[in-house]
Amino acid sequence: MSGIQPFRVLRAKPLWIANGVITGVLALLFTVFYVGANIDPAGHLEKLPVGLVNADRGAALGGEQVNLGARITESVKQSTAGGGKIDWKVMGEKEVKEELGKGKLSGALVVPADFTSATTALTGTATTGTPARPTLRVLTNQSAGSMGSSMARTATTQAAENASLQVGKELTARTAAQQAKLPTAARVLLADPAAVTVEDGHPLDSHSGLGLTAFYYALVLVVCGMLAANVISGQVDHALGYTHNDMGPLRLHRPLIRATRVQTLAISSTLMIGLSLLMGTLVMVGAVGIMGMDASHLPLLWLYSVCAIAVTGIGALALLAVFGTPGMLVVTLVFIAMAVPTAGATTPLEALPGFYRFLAEFEPLRQITGGIRSILYYDAQGDAGLTRGWVMMAVGLVSAALFGFGMLGWYDRKGMHRIPAETKPKPEKTSVPA
Repeated sequence: MSGIQPFRVLRAKPLWIANGVITGVLALLFTVFYVGANIDPAGHLEKLPVGLVNADRGAALGGEQVNLGARITESVKQSTAGGGKIDWKVMGEKEVKEELGKGKLSGALVVPADFTSATTALTGTATTGTPARPTLRVLTNQSAGSMGSSMARTATTQAAENASLQVGKELTARTAAQQAKLPTAARVLLADPAAVTVEDGHPLDSHSGLGLTAFYYALVLVVCGMLAANVISGQVDHALGYTHNDMGPLRLHRPLIRATRVQTLAISSTLMIGLSLLMGTLVMVGAVGIMGMDASHLPLLWLYSVCAIAVTGIGALALLAVFGTPGMLVVTLVFIAMAVPTAGATTPLEALPGFYRFLAEFEPLRQITGGIRSILYYDAQGDAGLTRGWVMMAVGLVSAALFGFGMLGWYDRKGMHRIPAETKPKPEKTSVPA
């Protein structure tokens, strides 16, 4: 028995250096991924999709047919209110509703059908009554992300107000001869004729977390898969006798059952698939049944949840098996540190720096969130994110299997077993006496 005092290990420099490097790198990486992605969304904003609809039918003004809605939309497209970072998409009313209902627009500006007629009515010479002010409708879309919707609302409102002032200048110039005959209220309104109203372009149910339940639900699925992989990996190793299992003050150890690395990953993956059925069911029961989250397409939601947990878990198991002890750090970076900021839940992808937008193309949480968002908010439409979610999960599963089983098969072929096979002792030479 060693007589060395246990606390003397604190004097060992390698212990401090190794743990300092690991924890320091983790702290730095989490800061870079979390804070760096969200430190200046407006500065990094690029091509935020916003719909622009001109439903104006036009009207006669000064003896000629004019369409002020066309001038409004043209002025908005040329507006610098969005810093040149808004991608104005000109479309019809029906199309804009469809795009808002798929989460492909962060907002929209709609010029109503009676805009020109209501505006030209301000040039009338009636002296009684308050002139009716024409309106421009700004539509928000929280289901596509609260911050993106807010940024779209601000830019669209400013653009609409600037366009109203521009149209007011044109109308004032056109009716200069009539200015003295107009009521005071009409002259004031004529300089800035349009009122800007804001309304929800794609209303959500009250228990939808203002458009964030999809993200948090997807995050739960990813965390379940990740943590389950850690638990399963340890329990399979214990069942095979490769590691002990501490239960409070008790230490349990089973007889060794030799298994190749490939066999071990196959056992763990099978267990993960089976337990994903349980976890996916309980996640949905907890969110929908107990907490009252608004959800539809429940069978599809259950199937998607089970598959998301299974794919995440198998991916994590592959990383743990290939990298060993450092594998948990790799899993944490891939599924949490790099995934949460690039999921497009709070900060829209269009407002992320280029590096983070690149990560978002394959980070699992973003793909899973897109599918959940489609199921919860967009009637499970395939082109609203559900198809991409299924495809990317399939790609992720195949990639994890190829990487995990490929690398472990190579380990096995090279004889890099977890416990080297026992070598048979050579028979001793004995001399026979004459």
